[in-house]
Amino acid sequence: MENRALKILAVDDDMINLKLLKSMLKKSSRVSDVVEAKNGADAIAVLKTQNDIDIVLLDIIMPVMGGIEMLKVVRADDSLHHLPIIVLTTDETKKAEALECGANGFLMKPIREKDVIDQIDKLIF
Repeated sequence: MENRALKILAVDDDMINLKLLKSMLKKSSRVSDVVEAKNGADAIAVLKTQNDIDIVLLDIIMPVMGGIEMLKVVRADDSLHHLPIIVLTTDETKKAEALECGANGFLMKPIREKDVIDQIDKLIF
């Protein structure tokens, strides 16, 4: 598959985390655009209106709709269930639940640039 530029949805209620993630991702030549959402509900609204998102980086603990809830909604939606989602969290105990609910990858915060790019490369060849 050709190495096309990726459009990534970053979901985190912490603006500092979002900015960090965005700057890390922007350093990668593979990433063309990073769309931000501050909770699962916002993220789902983005996914419903932008059908060109290639991958989602998802925080677990957020207000309104957390990452696990969002995973369940996305995996239950026929138009979205194929979307690769990498869960980012400080809570190691959430890993099994996230993977059971359909996460494709799991990274512990603080995120290292190399780790996040490696995960993306694994999911999108």
